[in-house]
Amino acid sequence: MAPDLANGGGGYHAEFYPELTELEAGNFWFQSRNTLIVWVMRRYFPKPRRVLEIGCGTGFVLSALASAFPKSELTGSEIFSAGLSHTAKRLPQAELLQMDARTIPYLEHFDVVGAFDVLEHIAEDEHVLHEIYQALRPGGGLILTVPQHPWLWSYQDEYACHVRRYTVSELKSKIAKAGFTTVYDTSFVSLLLPMMWLSRKRYSVRSENDPLSELRIGRLANFTLGMFMAFERKLIQLGVRFPAGGSLLLVARKG
Repeated sequence: MAPDLANGGGGYHAEFYPELTELEAGNFWFQSRNTLIVWVMRRYFPKPRRVLEIGCGTGFVLSALASAFPKSELTGSEIFSAGLSHTAKRLPQAELLQMDARTIPYLEHFDVVGAFDVLEHIAEDEHVLHEIYQALRPGGGLILTVPQHPWLWSYQDEYACHVRRYTVSELKSKIAKAGFTTVYDTSFVSLLLPMMWLSRKRYSVRSENDPLSELRIGRLANFTLGMFMAFERKLIQLGVRFPAGGSLLLVARKG
């Protein structure tokens, strides 16, 4: 639907998709984020008929949603055709679209729209939120995850083609401006925030040009960090809402 951008739409380096596909399934952060997304979907939108993921990348999140909601009609969109080829292997049953999130060709169609670490790549984030609002049916839901805290900005963000890191007040303000009502938000990657800050300090000067370097960690470190994330997730599920963390999760509803 946006053929001029299919091989160079900006916002990410499409050449990283093959290695990203290999890293996601075994990486603690991607696994933990998937579990959190499925939990919050079950809590707020337990029986979604139609679900759209914007910026589905290689289909890792969409595959988790397919397992958790087998009766839902899943649609994945990605601006890069290269990403969709990986998604198609994971989810041959899903509808996949090469699409620019700034022009969503649906009107009141979806029950839930998700964008997981996508908005920070798009300069026109407010316009994208307006497009999502139009694509949702009345009462439909929006689930977002974004990187948080501008003070965590480093060259690693630049390598990952981020435009911004959000504050919670900024994101909630933009959500409200688009017409949504926020129903839930919490930080995550909170218990690991000091470690993340130290890691980001390492990238406060330009040293390497590799946005996947943070994902290549040993098995013991991956297991240990995964345990921290699992404990944090249990606290979130028990009602703890962390005020600070490397990432922000937000759920909103269309009026």
